[in-house]
Amino acid sequence: MINALFTSATGMRAQQFNVDTIANNLANVNTTGFKKARVEFQDLLYQTLRTPGVQSTQQTIVPVGIQLGHGVRTGATQRMFSLGNVVETKNVFDLKLDSPYSFFKVVDDKQNLIYTRDGSFKLDDQFRIVTTDGHVLDPSINIPEDAADVSIGPDGTVSVRSDGQEEPQQVGQIQIFRFPNPAGLQSLGANFYRQTAASGEATEDQFGTLTSGFLEISNVEVVEEMVRLITAQRAYEANSRAILASDDMLSTANQIRR
Repeated sequence: MINALFTSATGMRAQQFNVDTIANNLANVNTTGFKKARVEFQDLLYQTLRTPGVQSTQQTIVPVGIQLGHGVRTGATQRMFSLGNVVETKNVFDLKLDSPYSFFKVVDDKQNLIYTRDGSFKLDDQFRIVTTDGHVLDPSINIPEDAADVSIGPDGTVSVRSDGQEEPQQVGQIQIFRFPNPAGLQSLGANFYRQTAASGEATEDQFGTLTSGFLEISNVEVVEEMVRLITAQRAYEANSRAILASDDMLSTANQIRR
Protein backbone atom coordinates (compact mmCIF):
# COMPACT_ATOMS: atom_id res chain seq x y z
CA MET A 1 0.00 0.00 0.00
CA ILE A 2 2.87 2.38 0.72
CA ASN A 3 4.25 1.72 -2.79
CA ALA A 4 0.96 2.81 -4.33
CA LEU A 5 1.26 6.25 -2.72
CA PHE A 6 4.64 6.99 -4.26
CA THR A 7 3.78 5.30 -7.58
CA SER A 8 0.65 7.40 -7.98
CA ALA A 9 2.63 10.53 -7.07
CA THR A 10 4.95 9.90 -10.03
CA GLY A 11 1.88 9.62 -12.25
CA MET A 12 0.55 12.94 -11.03
CA ARG A 13 3.91 14.64 -11.62
CA ALA A 14 4.12 13.17 -15.12
CA GLN A 15 0.62 14.31 -16.05
CA GLN A 16 1.30 17.77 -14.65
CA PHE A 17 4.31 18.00 -16.99
CA ASN A 18 2.06 16.79 -19.80
CA VAL A 19 -0.50 19.50 -19.09
CA ASP A 20 2.25 22.14 -18.96
CA THR A 21 3.49 21.05 -22.39
CA ILE A 22 -0.01 21.09 -23.86
CA ALA A 23 -0.57 24.55 -22.39
CA ASN A 24 2.58 25.80 -24.10
CA ASN A 25 1.36 24.36 -27.41
CA LEU A 26 -1.99 26.11 -27.06
CA ALA A 27 -0.35 29.37 -26.02
CA ASN A 28 1.65 29.36 -29.27
CA VAL A 29 -1.22 28.47 -31.58
CA ASN A 30 -0.63 31.71 -33.56
CA THR A 31 3.17 31.87 -33.23
CA THR A 32 4.91 32.04 -36.60
CA GLY A 33 6.85 28.86 -37.37
CA PHE A 34 6.11 27.27 -33.97
CA LYS A 35 6.34 23.47 -33.79
CA LYS A 36 4.25 21.61 -31.22
CA ALA A 37 5.81 19.27 -28.67
CA ARG A 38 4.65 15.83 -27.58
CA VAL A 39 5.56 14.31 -24.19
CA GLU A 40 6.87 10.75 -24.16
CA PHE A 41 6.77 8.70 -20.95
CA GLN A 42 8.84 5.79 -19.62
CA ASP A 43 8.03 3.35 -16.83
CA LEU A 44 10.36 3.30 -13.83
CA LEU A 45 12.35 0.46 -12.28
CA TYR A 46 10.67 -2.81 -11.40
CA GLN A 47 10.95 -4.85 -8.24
CA THR A 48 11.38 -8.44 -9.43
CA LEU A 49 9.82 -10.92 -7.00
CA ARG A 50 10.09 -13.85 -9.39
CA THR A 51 12.09 -13.89 -12.60
CA PRO A 52 10.29 -15.29 -15.65
CA GLY A 53 11.95 -18.40 -17.09
CA VAL A 54 13.46 -19.73 -13.86
CA GLN A 55 13.05 -23.41 -13.11
CA SER A 56 10.27 -24.32 -10.70
CA THR A 57 11.22 -28.01 -10.78
CA GLN A 58 13.81 -30.03 -12.67
CA GLN A 59 11.37 -30.51 -15.56
CA THR A 60 9.46 -27.20 -15.64
CA ILE A 61 10.15 -23.48 -15.84
CA VAL A 62 8.07 -20.53 -14.71
CA PRO A 63 6.24 -19.11 -17.80
CA VAL A 64 5.72 -15.65 -16.29
CA GLY A 65 7.37 -13.74 -13.48
CA ILE A 66 6.23 -11.43 -10.70
CA GLN A 67 7.32 -7.83 -11.04
CA LEU A 68 6.08 -4.69 -9.31
CA GLY A 69 6.45 -1.36 -11.13
CA HIS A 70 7.29 1.88 -9.35
CA GLY A 71 5.64 4.48 -11.55
CA VAL A 72 6.39 6.66 -14.54
CA ARG A 73 8.72 9.43 -15.59
CA THR A 74 9.01 11.88 -18.48
CA GLY A 75 11.33 10.39 -21.08
CA ALA A 76 11.42 13.15 -23.70
CA THR A 77 9.56 16.01 -25.32
CA GLN A 78 9.44 15.30 -29.03
CA ARG A 79 9.29 18.36 -31.28
CA MET A 80 6.94 17.63 -34.21
CA PHE A 81 8.28 19.21 -37.40
CA SER A 82 5.20 18.97 -39.58
CA LEU A 83 4.10 21.85 -41.77
CA GLY A 84 1.81 24.41 -40.17
CA ASN A 85 -0.99 26.43 -41.71
CA VAL A 86 -0.11 29.11 -44.25
CA VAL A 87 -1.30 32.71 -44.41
CA GLU A 88 -0.80 35.15 -47.27
CA THR A 89 0.68 38.51 -46.30
CA LYS A 90 1.77 39.93 -49.71
CA ASN A 91 4.90 41.24 -47.96
CA VAL A 92 7.96 40.37 -50.03
CA PHE A 93 10.10 39.83 -46.91
CA ASP A 94 7.68 37.32 -45.41
CA LEU A 95 9.09 33.91 -46.39
CA LYS A 96 7.59 30.44 -46.02
CA LEU A 97 9.81 27.38 -46.08
CA ASP A 98 8.23 24.70 -48.26
CA SER A 99 9.91 21.77 -46.46
CA PRO A 100 9.11 20.95 -42.81
CA TYR A 101 12.81 20.27 -42.15
CA SER A 102 14.34 23.47 -43.56
CA PHE A 103 15.67 26.38 -41.50
CA PHE A 104 16.97 29.90 -41.94
CA LYS A 105 20.35 30.70 -40.39
CA VAL A 106 20.92 33.99 -38.55
CA VAL A 107 23.60 35.55 -36.36
CA ASP A 108 22.60 36.77 -32.89
CA ASP A 109 24.03 39.76 -31.02
CA LYS A 110 26.82 37.55 -29.59
CA GLN A 111 27.84 36.35 -33.07
CA ASN A 112 26.42 32.87 -32.46
CA LEU A 113 24.80 30.98 -35.31
CA ILE A 114 21.19 30.11 -34.57
CA TYR A 115 18.35 28.79 -36.71
CA THR A 116 14.69 29.60 -37.18
CA ARG A 117 11.62 28.76 -39.23
CA ASP A 118 10.12 32.18 -38.60
CA GLY A 119 10.26 33.86 -41.98
CA SER A 120 8.89 37.26 -40.97
CA PHE A 121 12.00 39.22 -42.00
CA LYS A 122 12.46 42.96 -42.14
CA LEU A 123 15.05 45.61 -43.09
CA ASP A 124 17.18 47.33 -40.46
CA ASP A 125 18.73 50.80 -40.57
CA GLN A 126 21.57 49.46 -42.76
CA PHE A 127 19.12 47.88 -45.26
CA ARG A 128 20.08 44.37 -44.15
CA ILE A 129 17.54 41.56 -43.97
CA VAL A 130 16.99 40.81 -40.27
CA THR A 131 14.60 39.00 -37.95
CA THR A 132 12.04 40.69 -35.71
CA ASP A 133 14.71 40.82 -32.95
CA GLY A 134 17.24 42.42 -35.30
CA HIS A 135 19.38 39.30 -35.84
CA VAL A 136 21.07 39.42 -39.24
CA LEU A 137 20.40 36.74 -41.84
CA ASP A 138 23.48 34.65 -42.63
CA PRO A 139 24.93 35.15 -45.19
CA SER A 140 24.06 38.83 -44.91
CA ILE A 141 22.09 40.43 -47.73
CA ASN A 142 21.95 44.20 -48.22
CA ILE A 143 19.19 45.83 -50.20
CA PRO A 144 20.32 48.93 -52.15
CA GLU A 145 18.95 52.14 -50.72
CA ASP A 146 17.55 53.24 -54.07
CA ALA A 147 15.77 49.91 -54.74
CA ALA A 148 12.32 50.51 -56.20
CA ASP A 149 11.26 46.87 -56.39
CA VAL A 150 12.44 43.75 -54.52
CA SER A 151 11.63 40.15 -55.41
CA ILE A 152 12.68 36.83 -53.84
CA GLY A 153 12.59 33.68 -55.95
CA PRO A 154 11.81 30.11 -54.82
CA ASP A 155 15.55 29.32 -54.70
CA GLY A 156 16.16 32.29 -52.37
CA THR A 157 17.58 34.60 -55.04
CA VAL A 158 17.05 38.24 -54.02
CA SER A 159 16.69 40.60 -56.97
CA VAL A 160 16.16 44.37 -56.96
CA ARG A 161 15.27 46.91 -59.59
CA SER A 162 16.31 50.51 -59.15
CA ASP A 163 14.70 53.56 -60.70
CA GLY A 164 15.66 53.84 -64.35
CA GLN A 165 16.59 50.16 -64.65
CA GLU A 166 14.56 47.80 -66.78
CA GLU A 167 16.14 44.52 -65.71
CA PRO A 168 16.39 43.44 -62.05
CA GLN A 169 19.82 42.89 -60.53
CA GLN A 170 20.67 40.01 -58.19
CA VAL A 171 22.06 41.17 -54.82
CA GLY A 172 22.28 37.87 -52.93
CA GLN A 173 20.73 34.51 -52.19
CA ILE A 174 18.99 33.37 -49.01
CA GLN A 175 20.41 30.00 -48.04
CA ILE A 176 18.33 27.25 -46.47
CA PHE A 177 19.74 24.65 -44.08
CA ARG A 178 18.66 21.29 -42.66
CA PHE A 179 19.75 18.84 -39.96
CA PRO A 180 20.01 15.04 -39.81
CA ASN A 181 17.86 15.10 -36.65
CA PRO A 182 15.91 18.37 -36.27
CA ALA A 183 14.17 17.00 -33.15
CA GLY A 184 17.58 17.18 -31.44
CA LEU A 185 17.77 20.97 -31.76
CA GLN A 186 17.72 23.02 -28.56
CA SER A 187 14.83 25.49 -28.34
CA LEU A 188 16.00 28.96 -27.28
CA GLY A 189 12.71 30.81 -27.32
CA ALA A 190 11.82 33.71 -29.63
CA ASN A 191 11.40 31.10 -32.42
CA PHE A 192 15.12 30.19 -32.43
CA TYR A 193 16.96 26.88 -32.23
CA ARG A 194 20.57 26.00 -31.48
CA GLN A 195 22.55 23.18 -33.05
CA THR A 196 23.50 20.33 -30.70
CA ALA A 197 25.40 17.07 -30.91
CA ALA A 198 22.04 15.28 -31.15
CA SER A 199 20.82 17.36 -34.10
CA GLY A 200 23.99 16.90 -36.13
CA GLU A 201 25.75 19.50 -38.26
CA ALA A 202 23.73 21.93 -40.34
CA THR A 203 24.13 21.46 -44.09
CA GLU A 204 22.81 23.55 -46.93
CA ASP A 205 19.51 22.25 -48.25
CA GLN A 206 20.21 22.04 -51.96
CA PHE A 207 16.61 21.12 -52.80
CA GLY A 208 14.88 23.42 -50.32
CA THR A 209 12.60 26.14 -51.65
CA LEU A 210 10.74 29.08 -50.16
CA THR A 211 7.75 31.20 -51.06
CA SER A 212 7.73 34.98 -50.73
CA GLY A 213 4.62 36.80 -49.51
CA PHE A 214 3.47 33.96 -47.25
CA LEU A 215 4.08 32.90 -43.63
CA GLU A 216 3.87 29.53 -41.94
CA ILE A 217 2.14 29.78 -38.59
CA SER A 218 1.99 27.18 -35.83
CA ASN A 219 1.27 23.51 -36.58
CA VAL A 220 -0.77 23.23 -33.36
CA GLU A 221 -4.21 21.69 -33.88
CA VAL A 222 -6.46 23.13 -31.16
CA VAL A 223 -8.97 20.25 -31.18
CA GLU A 224 -6.18 17.66 -30.90
CA GLU A 225 -4.57 19.53 -28.01
CA MET A 226 -7.89 19.83 -26.19
CA VAL A 227 -8.43 16.06 -26.45
CA ARG A 228 -4.91 15.49 -25.10
CA LEU A 229 -5.61 17.98 -22.31
CA ILE A 230 -8.78 16.13 -21.26
CA THR A 231 -6.93 12.80 -21.33
CA ALA A 232 -4.10 14.19 -19.19
CA GLN A 233 -6.57 15.70 -16.72
CA ARG A 234 -8.43 12.41 -16.33
CA ALA A 235 -5.16 10.52 -15.85
CA TYR A 236 -4.17 13.06 -13.17
CA GLU A 237 -7.50 12.52 -11.41
CA ALA A 238 -7.15 8.73 -11.63
CA ASN A 239 -3.74 8.86 -9.95
CA SER A 240 -5.11 11.11 -7.21
CA ARG A 241 -7.91 8.58 -6.59
CA ALA A 242 -5.31 5.82 -6.33
CA ILE A 243 -3.62 7.84 -3.58
CA LEU A 244 -6.96 8.25 -1.78
CA ALA A 245 -7.65 4.51 -2.07
CA SER A 246 -4.22 3.70 -0.62
CA ASP A 247 -4.83 6.14 2.20
CA ASP A 248 -8.18 4.51 2.98
CA MET A 249 -6.54 1.08 3.05
CA LEU A 250 -3.85 2.35 5.43
CA SER A 251 -6.51 3.91 7.60
CA THR A 252 -8.39 0.59 7.73
CA ALA A 253 -5.22 -1.25 8.73
CA ASN A 254 -4.51 1.30 11.47
CA GLN A 255 -7.98 0.77 12.94
CA ILE A 256 -7.54 -3.00 13.41
CA ARG A 257 -7.62 -3.91 17.11
CA ARG A 258 -7.32 -7.14 18.97
